[in-house]
Amino acid sequence: MAAEAPWQALLDWWFGSAPRAGEVAAQRSSLWFGKNACEDLASDERFGGLARQALAGGLADWAGAAPGWLALILLLDQLPRMIFRDSPRAYAGDPRAQDLVRQGLAAGLDRQLRSIERVFVYLVLEHAEDLASQDQAVACFRQLRAQAAVDEQTLFDGYLDFAERHRAVIARFGRFPHRNAILGRESSAEETAFLKEPGSRF
Repeated sequence: MAAEAPWQALLDWWFGSAPRAGEVAAQRSSLWFGKNACEDLASDERFGGLARQALAGGLADWAGAAPGWLALILLLDQLPRMIFRDSPRAYAGDPRAQDLVRQGLAAGLDRQLRSIERVFVYLVLEHAEDLASQDQAVACFRQLRAQAAVDEQTLFDGYLDFAERHRAVIARFGRFPHRNAILGRESSAEETAFLKEPGSRF
């Protein structure tokens, strides 16, 4: 029997075993988008070592296959946001994750993944504090929405809406104001007022 790929346990934990995008999202969205100290701790206990390897520049060989590329992206983009929540290290993997995404998109690796898996590739672009990446994120999510099954279009409408909202913030401020305090950046008066609005912190 062939050995399990080193990234498989991470993908199984992140996406579960449901076959359809809507079912996966229903089962895993609280993990993906919630804020739960217990889940943050569990993510560190299970995958913190791999995340730290990735943040240090390791595991580059994972990017040679689409599933490994996706897992490495998760280790750089999603796991730090849980393990190091509300600290500067939460965003430490973003530059490498963005490079990996651009390289993988150019090679067509995203097209080898399921639609729900592609969400977490394009989220890396949505997390970037530059407008070109935001434009690309919106374009990618529009494509996902256009390709979605009829009964899953509402799900992908939601992902597209969030991409458009993130883009609007970057178009207005050039950065995400909700990161300012964490990163030691001074907020402008306009940013401070914006942060008092509902939904400004995603």
